[in-house]
This record gives sequence, structure tokens and C-alpha cells, in this order.
Amino acid sequence: MEEEIKKEEELVKEKPKTDFKAQGKKNRQKGAIFETKVREDLQKMEWIVVKWMNTVDFAKDSKGQLVPAKKKFNPFLKALAMGTGFPDFICFRSALHADKEVIGVEVKSNGSLDQIEKGMCRWLLDNHIFSRILIARKKLEGKKTVIFYEDFATKYINKT
Repeated sequence: MEEEIKKEEELVKEKPKTDFKAQGKKNRQKGAIFETKVREDLQKMEWIVVKWMNTVDFAKDSKGQLVPAKKKFNPFLKALAMGTGFPDFICFRSALHADKEVIGVEVKSNGSLDQIEKGMCRWLLDNHIFSRILIARKKLEGKKTVIFYEDFATKYINKT
């Protein structure tokens, strides 16, 4: 009996405790770096990229409306996050370019949207705010990370 208890105690001691604070900090940094890479990639493809500062608000009595995104304040870091709109970027071409579409780009490392984000994307497309919405995600090719763009409509709406 005592031997079993000692074995259980050893197993508990062997597991390292996860430092969620450090993990969250690393994830935010990696997300910001990936967002910068996506922006640079879109600019190389001759898109004019602007941070989107609006979001869709689904109030109880409303079917949704476009509102300015709220600023997020972290009282512990005394930091104010300004760019909290959905999607992350709005992209368009210059007037000289033949392609005159306006697209939204949401940057996600894993490429998946939650239910609220899917609803926002549908609303933005149904109300003709954007002609299409792209989801930028990481894709590994060997050891190299490549940016892969998926169209929201083909991934979630037109599932075949």
C-alpha cells in the first residue's frame, strides 16, 4: 500500500507545471509576428492593406450592424490594444489595377473560426461589405512555414 502511494507521488512530481502566463505571452507574440508576415505577403501581391477597426455587433433586438471595435485595456500591463476589429485587415487594389474588389482577411494560425466569427463573416458577405473574406493560416512544408489563404465561402458555406 505504501509503495503504491510513493509511486503515485513520484508520477505527480515528474509532471512539469504549465506556466499559462508565459504560454499566453508566447502565443500572443507568435500571433502578432504571423499577422505581420501576412500583411507583408499581401503587400507583395500588390494589395493595399489597412487594419480594419470595425466589427459586427449582434444585439438581442438587432440582426447585426457594423460598429467601431472597442478598445481593449489590460490594467495589469497598462496597455491599450487598438486594432481589435474583425476581420483583421481590409485589402483593395490601386485605382490603376483592373481588379476592383475589396476583401477582408482574418489571420488565424490554425485556420479555424469559432461560431461567432463564422456568423460575422456571413453577415459581412450577405450585406456586401466585402466581396470575399480570406482566412490566412500557417501551413508547414517541410520545416518552412508557408502562408495559405482559404476563401471563407468555399470552406464554410459551399461545402461539397
